[in-house]
Amino acid sequence: MSEIPRGRCDTHDGNLHHLRYVIDLPHPTARVWSAVATPEGLPQWLCAADPLEPRLGGAVTLRWLNGDTEVSGQVTAWDPEYVAEYTVGPSHGRIRFHLEPAGGGGATVLRFTNEFRGTHEEKLDVMAGWHDHFERLAAALEGRPTDWRAWSPDRWQHLRELYVRDDAPWPKWEP
Repeated sequence: MSEIPRGRCDTHDGNLHHLRYVIDLPHPTARVWSAVATPEGLPQWLCAADPLEPRLGGAVTLRWLNGDTEVSGQVTAWDPEYVAEYTVGPSHGRIRFHLEPAGGGGATVLRFTNEFRGTHEEKLDVMAGWHDHFERLAAALEGRPTDWRAWSPDRWQHLRELYVRDDAPWPKWEP
């Protein structure tokens, strides 16, 4: 797919999806924290955040810059430099970034989860969307933030096709 590992999903009760991504990033935790938990960092790869009150129970509104999606909610976990969790929705649910220092070289492991209710098709849309955004996060951390004016859905559509293919029933056998 890409350098970003494929996301995984467990579904419960038919429509409660738990998406998980584990991403190794060759950047210090403080730098990754700034990208996932500040109003200055988030627009470089994900969305605008205004307001984003950096505390448990704080208000948060996320506005995607490649469309007209805007969701509001609360900061539901906050441990500076380690955990930022936003519960917004209902369509986006609980979004959690958990950062861990990796080794002694200044790298970070990002453990990301997204819990939301939706159809099977919406699950595939969201998985491709997060994958695309994590590719953009890696680029932003390398000094190449997303130019949202030039955004197109092409990469997302390609990733979604790959997630659809990988989601097909097993075993895959062709004569």
